[in-house]
Amino acid sequence: MGPRRIKRARLADILTPDLCVIGAGSGGLAVAELARNYGAEVVLVEKARLGGNALGTGAVPAAALFAAAAQARAMRDGAAFGIASEEPKVNFRRVHDHVEQVIAAIAPDSSVARLEALGIELLRGGARFVSRKAVQVGDTEIRARRFVVATGARAPVPAIPGLDAVPYFTTETILDNTRKLTHLVVIGGGAAAVALAQAYARLGSEVTVVAPGNLLEGVDPELAVVALKQVAEEGVTLLPHTGVAAIQGRSMGIGVAIRSGEQDRLLDASHILVAGERLPNLDGLDLDKAGIKRSKADPRQLQLGPTLKTTNPRIYAVGDVAGGHSVQAAAHQARAVVRSALLGLVARPDPQVVPRLVSTDPEIAEVGLNEVTARTRHGINFRVTRLAFAENDQARASRQTYGVAKLVTDRSGRILGAGVVGTGAAELVSLFALAMAGGLNASRLADFAAPYPSRADIAVRLGAELQRSEAANPLLKHWLTLNRLLG
Repeated sequence: MGPRRIKRARLADILTPDLCVIGAGSGGLAVAELARNYGAEVVLVEKARLGGNALGTGAVPAAALFAAAAQARAMRDGAAFGIASEEPKVNFRRVHDHVEQVIAAIAPDSSVARLEALGIELLRGGARFVSRKAVQVGDTEIRARRFVVATGARAPVPAIPGLDAVPYFTTETILDNTRKLTHLVVIGGGAAAVALAQAYARLGSEVTVVAPGNLLEGVDPELAVVALKQVAEEGVTLLPHTGVAAIQGRSMGIGVAIRSGEQDRLLDASHILVAGERLPNLDGLDLDKAGIKRSKADPRQLQLGPTLKTTNPRIYAVGDVAGGHSVQAAAHQARAVVRSALLGLVARPDPQVVPRLVSTDPEIAEVGLNEVTARTRHGINFRVTRLAFAENDQARASRQTYGVAKLVTDRSGRILGAGVVGTGAAELVSLFALAMAGGLNASRLADFAAPYPSRADIAVRLGAELQRSEAANPLLKHWLTLNRLLG
């Protein structure tokens, strides 16, 4: 479909499109492109970098850094394969160049030229609501039929005494680093904090992770402990349930005063990475003028309905501002929002069908309910079936047997969720996610003809285990006896 000119009112600085999307990160771009596929007139507003955090400072560059770190790890681990091990010589400038090259290769997907070719009108600048039906961007007013807020999230700086007096990295700036970090202290215990800590340890830095609570909070504990054990074995010092009391600036290095229970310690750091919880970007939008209310339970979040509609029925939200804290979650939300906003359909995004990924090595991937959340929702009326990677021939051949796959089902065999920790976890969980989306009974996984050898055979083995359980059903045995009598 070719580009179409956005309808303009009598004044040249007033636009009247079908849809105005505020924010050109992964969620906003997905909404804009899907809306154009339906033939809608779309205005996209962005004040910073096209592609958002996912392209510039998030999933894409982080994956490139993790790949470089994995190469360094592989050089150290050759002996088990009969190949001489070697300590890698890491050039951080070239590692940074590698990350930038990956970003440059993907950037055209969210370029101005591509947006224009799709017929999306891009406005540069900050947006603010001036009424329930209009947004102002510089000298331009946008009176769209529907609006979508997709402004992403930011990494807030914690209120730690002395932090503002020393240089520090955030998850948004650490990927710009071009130097070896002698001792990196990571403040935070989430997925990004732990994965970046492991990457820098593999690249030759001493790394300490200081987390106020549990590490990898929200991840299935059985899976988390496997990944964290590997991270610790690679030399990362993990300090959960530990607070940072103060930061001390020095002529050489940085002092980090920490407290665990009643015990105080002082860490000698060369650099600090602040990697805490990310918060939605909602400041400066003048939400009150649009009649958009924040959540009473958490004022940092928007009050949203099941279709991601705000308290103003003309305005929706996707991505970080709607709880979709990943590229895949934002894309899933975008599909539902476009159908609701433009077609008037009741489309409710289901977060349970969206896989979640922790990019440690071994990586952790989950979809749907894990064992903890299943117990909360279903009591004892669910089942967990496990298979260790050590039982998979492909994992044995590649010496990557450190992992486990878990399938959570109800009593009828319906898949409630799945979790995997191990090499290739993301791809394996994708099979379970597809089975869930298709309403496939878990025992039917045994009918899947997986290539051999492959890690996909783990899914087949899990399905076969459930089939064996079904075969042990006394009713089926009675049915077999009856068929024998009937000849």
